[in-house]
Amino acid sequence: MHSRSMHWSRYRLRLCVCICLVISAPVSGSSGPKQLTIFSDAASFSLPVREQGGREYVDLMEILRRFGRTDTRSDHDRWRVTLNNLTVEFKNGKTRFKVGKSDADLSAPFYLENGMGYVTVDSLTTLLPLFLQTQVTLHQNSRRLFVGNPAVHFTAQTSGTALVLNFSSAVNPSISTEPGKLRMSFSREPLVAPGTERLSFDSKVIPSAVYSEENGTAAITVNGSAPLFARFSNDGRTINISPAPQGAAQAASTPTVNQGNAPAAPPQAPAPASSPIPFVPVFAVIDPAHGGDDQGEQLSPQLAEKDVTLAIATRIRQELQARGMTAVLLRSSDITLAADQRASAANRSQATVYIAVHAVSLGSGVRVYTSLLPASGDSRGPFLDWQTAQSGYRTFSQAAAESVAAEVSRRQMKSRTLVAPLQPLNNLEMASVAVELAPRSTIADLNSPNYQQTLAESVAAGLAAAHDRLRKP
Repeated sequence: MHSRSMHWSRYRLRLCVCICLVISAPVSGSSGPKQLTIFSDAASFSLPVREQGGREYVDLMEILRRFGRTDTRSDHDRWRVTLNNLTVEFKNGKTRFKVGKSDADLSAPFYLENGMGYVTVDSLTTLLPLFLQTQVTLHQNSRRLFVGNPAVHFTAQTSGTALVLNFSSAVNPSISTEPGKLRMSFSREPLVAPGTERLSFDSKVIPSAVYSEENGTAAITVNGSAPLFARFSNDGRTINISPAPQGAAQAASTPTVNQGNAPAAPPQAPAPASSPIPFVPVFAVIDPAHGGDDQGEQLSPQLAEKDVTLAIATRIRQELQARGMTAVLLRSSDITLAADQRASAANRSQATVYIAVHAVSLGSGVRVYTSLLPASGDSRGPFLDWQTAQSGYRTFSQAAAESVAAEVSRRQMKSRTLVAPLQPLNNLEMASVAVELAPRSTIADLNSPNYQQTLAESVAAGLAAAHDRLRKP
């Protein structure tokens, strides 16, 4: 658990917080900086794409290090990289490269910058099979690359007024809605098209669905004649999409911040009846620690903490949803979030409970942390001491921690409850815990689906058991 992502100013003016981390968002296509997403049985990850001479380039070393121990050497305009006892030598500005005593050609020139070697995205289909000794498939227009055969397939069929999607492996997409549409975005799952991109159904409620890929992400957009609602089952292998429950409240595009000492905002006028967005009050906000530029702990040469925390967090979300509790992720992809962004977004959601997820290489079992609040002065006017925002919620946080730890122990895993002056726990206005997973015996445990699933089930079961003790009646 690294402190660099947990520090921020002691005082904040709440009225000036302008965080736009959307928890319920309108349907839209993938946006943001260009990225390449790579899928394999060992790991799935994204990395930025940069343009050079009208071509799309990526950092080759950033890819290779995910698949084993690598070594690089740079000598003037030459760059050598070794992985799995294979050494390849490139020359800056040239397409020709050496593999042992043989020569081969890239589709575009290699270039060297600040000791880092860059190749075009389409060159990876030439290079990676040499290093990894397996087939590599590139969906070039969407920048999705498959190493080996990790693909997740799905089928779709209607059942009454519902659409049932069955997947070959567990999935946990980000879901967004707008009137008549529900979009599921799969940024970490190697989802592939079912043969045709447009699916038509003999249903007046859900007449069609469209599969698409863009900027490293796959998506399924379901079209309906009424607002739609998604529910997970079968351990994340099935998603049932049906008309939203009647009387669901209207969702804002961003949750409202609890203003504390600030003047109350005037009530909002009801949204037009023609554009309802189904909304169920959020029970849990799950925060996968680190992300983006912040790797967290480098657990092994191939495994960064940020990837483990996201994998565990998505499983926790799935387990909570399976128990009928609404849960959202503060990040569902590899993005950088500051501690103040995390705290503000969580507070704006008005959720019942916040769960931060961390992973460490030392020790064993699970540690569940609650906040140890520092001494603080009085708040005056609109200025609130966010270092002590948790003070009114410690009883609820302790109930959550004890219940989660009990469920961990019940599953034959070591567990401890601890207090520590952690950010952003101190700054949250809800029951808040940080769950830290250590190996059972070896580092490989942290990337084990079974080990991650056991923790996810423990957290979800613990929160469900403590449900009525996590906030004031």
